[in-house]
Order: sequence, then C-alpha cells, then structure tokens
Amino acid sequence: SMVEYDTILCNATISACEKGSAWEQALQLLCETAQGTVELDTITCSAGISACEKCGHWEKALQILHVMAESEVDFDTIVFNAAVSACENGDAWMQALQLVSEMALRTAEPNIISYTAAISACEK
Repeated sequence: SMVEYDTILCNATISACEKGSAWEQALQLLCETAQGTVELDTITCSAGISACEKCGHWEKALQILHVMAESEVDFDTIVFNAAVSACENGDAWMQALQLVSEMALRTAEPNIISYTAAISACEK
C-alpha cells in the first residue's frame, strides 16, 4: 500500500533535507507542497527557512516568509529566528533588523536568539 503524503511526512522530509544540507531539495519540496494538496504549516515553513539559513540564502528565506503571509500560515518566534539567522549568515544586516522589528507586528515575541543574530549580522 502507498503511504499518503501528508503535512507530517512533508515536514519530516524537509527537515531531513535541512539537516543534510540539501537546501535545494528542501526548497523544491516546499514549492511542490505549496502548489499541491498538502497544507503548509509553521513547521513546514520553518524547516525550509532553516535550510536557507544553513547556506546563507537569506533572499529565499524571506520568500518563504512571504509565502507564509499569503497562505495565512502562523508566524512564530522560531520561524523569525531562523530567518534572522539566514540574514546574519548572508551578511544582510538591514533585513535582519527589519525582521526583528516586524516580529511584534506578527505577534511573535523576539528573544535572546533574535537579538543576538541581529547584532551579529550588524557586526559582519
């Protein structure tokens, strides 16, 4: 029997790609998921952003945030922290600071990780 491809399986697959530094495959799966019948959730998007973070692709991380907003996926501190860290790794300090300020607008509470990543981005 075939396994049904659902949100949980999708999340696990994207997370595995992220942990294996296979960010291109993670983003491809995320795009296919967004266009298919599997519902995106915060975990799915967070895994995709984390994959971008690992390789400094901050622009793609911000694109995922945009998709989240369009798809009305909930934002949380973990998602924003991953995006801020992606900006930090990609030397995009202005975007990192903008994300930290945007967190309050999205009801995501900045924490020590948020501020540390933003400060680190400014140091580079």
